[in-house]
Amino acid sequence: QSSKLLKIYFAGSIRGGRADVDTYSKIIDYLKKNYGEVLTEHIGDKKLKISGEEITDKQIRQRDEKWIREADVFIAEVSGPSEGVGWEIHEAEDLEMPILLLFNSRYRPKPSAIIWGSEKIPEENKIKYNTLDEVFEHIDDFFSRLKNSYQKI
Repeated sequence: QSSKLLKIYFAGSIRGGRADVDTYSKIIDYLKKNYGEVLTEHIGDKKLKISGEEITDKQIRQRDEKWIREADVFIAEVSGPSEGVGWEIHEAEDLEMPILLLFNSRYRPKPSAIIWGSEKIPEENKIKYNTLDEVFEHIDDFFSRLKNSYQKI
């Protein structure tokens, strides 16, 4: 693992649905234990409901924009549809950040074409998975490849 504490932006659905909150929580815990600080730790909070947070939409957007700019890497669980996660991925692409996409195939046969079709995200960073163990293996592989590719990592 890295010698410096990485800042990780983890994206997952809130208002688009909270069906995957347990998965988000486990991924966030794994990232914190093994790779660094998860700026968006609240995504895995089981108390956070579909109605969202107790701050204004403008405050959420400003905070999230700031966190994306601060982050070293961007990881998104894209199984559940979410307009916000799609926007966040686009922001991370514009910043040329290392991006890892995670899609659980039990939802639909295919993830969003707009997201999965991105040429800015390497194919090996677009992961279809069935189990959390697979997710953790792919996260390890992602960070291992990054260590050799990016000076910030």
